[in-house]
Amino acid sequence: MTALVRFGNFLRERQRWVLIALLVVLHLTLLAGANTVVGLMCWLVDVGLFLLWQPFIQAERKLDAGALLSIGLVLAGGAWLFGWWLLILWVIILAALLGGRVLLLGHRPTRIFYLLAFAYLLCALLVWLVPRVVPDATLIGPSLDLYFAWAAPLVFVVMLLIPRPRAIQMPSSGTVDFFYSLFIFLLISVLVLGSLAFMLLRESLYIEAVFKTLVSMAAMLLMIAWAWNPRPGFSGIGVFLSRYLLTIGLPFETWLQQLMECAERESDPDKFLYAAFERMLGLPWVAGGAWFPASGAEAGAGHFGQESLFRQDFPNQPLVLTLYTRHKLSPSLVWHFHLLAQVTNEYYIAKQRARELQQMSYLRAVHETGARLTHDVKNLLQSMNNLCFMAQAPGDIDGARLTQLLQRQLPQITQRLQQTLEKLQAPQTPQAEVHGAGGLVLAEVWWDVLQQRYAHDEILFSPAVLDRTARLPAALFDSVADNLLHNALLKRQGESGLLVRCTLADDAAFFTVCDSGSVVRKEIAEDLLRAPVSSENGLGIGLYHAARQAEGYGYELRLASNVAGQVCFELRSRHR
Repeated sequence: MTALVRFGNFLRERQRWVLIALLVVLHLTLLAGANTVVGLMCWLVDVGLFLLWQPFIQAERKLDAGALLSIGLVLAGGAWLFGWWLLILWVIILAALLGGRVLLLGHRPTRIFYLLAFAYLLCALLVWLVPRVVPDATLIGPSLDLYFAWAAPLVFVVMLLIPRPRAIQMPSSGTVDFFYSLFIFLLISVLVLGSLAFMLLRESLYIEAVFKTLVSMAAMLLMIAWAWNPRPGFSGIGVFLSRYLLTIGLPFETWLQQLMECAERESDPDKFLYAAFERMLGLPWVAGGAWFPASGAEAGAGHFGQESLFRQDFPNQPLVLTLYTRHKLSPSLVWHFHLLAQVTNEYYIAKQRARELQQMSYLRAVHETGARLTHDVKNLLQSMNNLCFMAQAPGDIDGARLTQLLQRQLPQITQRLQQTLEKLQAPQTPQAEVHGAGGLVLAEVWWDVLQQRYAHDEILFSPAVLDRTARLPAALFDSVADNLLHNALLKRQGESGLLVRCTLADDAAFFTVCDSGSVVRKEIAEDLLRAPVSSENGLGIGLYHAARQAEGYGYELRLASNVAGQVCFELRSRHR
């Protein structure tokens, strides 16, 4: 640790001592007078103590040549202009800094300490300094110089006796509120100048002029406070000032509205960026700009408008925005434009994610279509195997019936195979398939074809007197019936004696497949028809896609009964 750092830590832990020393030297400066060399020397020492106490720059910081030159010029100018008016300005600045700090302190003894220092500076200003600049000495009235000269040291003693907080607070720029300091500076300046104005214009005594100025200031502050917030239900000037401070005249809301319009109109992320930044050219400060991807980000690049002498970068993720402005941006404008750039980045990220979701939806449609087509092809192969089995066993069926069966089945198989090829060439979402191949057919024809297709699988088809005008979507009913019957036949291989029964409503409003086997396990039944489930024979994926297909057609596939000996799946129309 260097000597400079140790000295800085020493001063940081003894900030009260430095402030008391500053006030003591200031008091000696006032007693010595503004027209003496001793007073000037004391003021220069006071400035040095202020540099050690000030809360903006740490005391151990090493100043460069430029900072030393600036301090030297300030001291030289102060020495040249040294007088009562300079001391008045100096005391007002000190009082403003103390007033801006005391409002931020939570430790009560420390607050009292700074309030005493503020009171001393205010008394020094009104009792000692301002009377020195009054042109007409007869208006000053009784002098209080002697009381001030001897009472001030008592204030310093009281300040020394006030206990310090246990935790030492490191001074920083955040310990002084700039707005409050500026407000106090203006109030004290108005008090001094107003008192002098009353004395010169009304020829009032000094004490009377100070009193009139204080009353006028109090009345004005009361009117401002009332206008700031008149009463509940009416907005005052505080609302307009807050809105102005937040927007600083920037048409922020207008540009946000334009940004949302671009987001609704443009789905492509890059086109959205170009349209949004083109709208930014309508802002009065913007001449042009450019954007490019940040480090490690995947994004496009582009530019808009034209370049200028003033450039400001706004790094974000995934885009870095560079703005060229007609004038140099103030810190508040930089903050506002950074917010605009951040909002634009968020919209851009949302557009990228929307495009990724669209691609994922397409891939999901391809996957689901492939899974359904796999089951369709498997069911077609099973139908062809049944026909081949019947053709290889001519003893069980005569040639005429076989020919008639082939004439009915082969066109159906050919049509379903053609539909499968069309879906394979143009993958579609389940909602789009509603308007695709596989239109409505007569329920009576479909029911007869289904019975013929599974005639040799020992499946019971409940007798039905079907309405001759009833129609149903053949593609959906074929897919659901083949999946349910195929799963039931696979289940029969593990459970001997299992009966399978099919039922179709007279108006084709619902179709059921029941078996007399064991129940579907609870852990499978919870996700069945809602998500693919794990199964040795692939039960879950086929029924899942069949359920999604049913939703697209306006039907519902559900597990209607799940009890031992009565496990039923039902396909029912939602509109009947």
